[in-house]
Amino acid sequence: FYEYVYDIALVAKKKGLRILWHSNGSMNPEPLKEILKYTDAVTIDLKGFTKEFYEDVSEAQLEPVLQTLKIIREKKVWLEVVNLVVPTLNDNPEDMKRMCLWIKGNLGEDVPLHFTRFFPQYKLTHLHPTPVETLEKAHAIAKDVGLEYVYIGNVPGHKYNSTFCARCGKIIIQRIHFTVLEKSIKDGKCKFCGNIIPGIWT
Repeated sequence: FYEYVYDIALVAKKKGLRILWHSNGSMNPEPLKEILKYTDAVTIDLKGFTKEFYEDVSEAQLEPVLQTLKIIREKKVWLEVVNLVVPTLNDNPEDMKRMCLWIKGNLGEDVPLHFTRFFPQYKLTHLHPTPVETLEKAHAIAKDVGLEYVYIGNVPGHKYNSTFCARCGKIIIQRIHFTVLEKSIKDGKCKFCGNIIPGIWT
């Protein structure tokens, strides 16, 4: 898969296209650094924040994912983080707080964090969908520790589908799920207060 994406990225950049990819973050540093040369933005799934969750549920390791996140940020490639909140498995408020503090301290308060709703599938059909209240508590935890752009996903119509200005608090991108209803950003700034909004804008 890596080779396929890498080859496409080389061609796409020559054509003036932007490159975005989504990954679980389990990558070796050297190939990661190489593909980042041709990447505009990355979304990484940070599936949990305990060693036990990664080993027992994801059959992977947490530390390489954290290393991937730090490398992407160091290379100044636009980064967003997604955390699928799974009831009873990674929804502990203290773990969420530790994760948010790590993101703020290692990636910055302006890195967008998306808490997304789990729906039972495959080997986890015995679990219930994530309660919206759990996602809202996660959102509150992230905001309380100082993260500026926090979202709730897989809940179409929720107000935190939208982007709020970190300075004035007004909605600057109004969304329902993946549909943009209104955009109040001009030249990368909030049109209400002039605050610079980090991101890649057209």
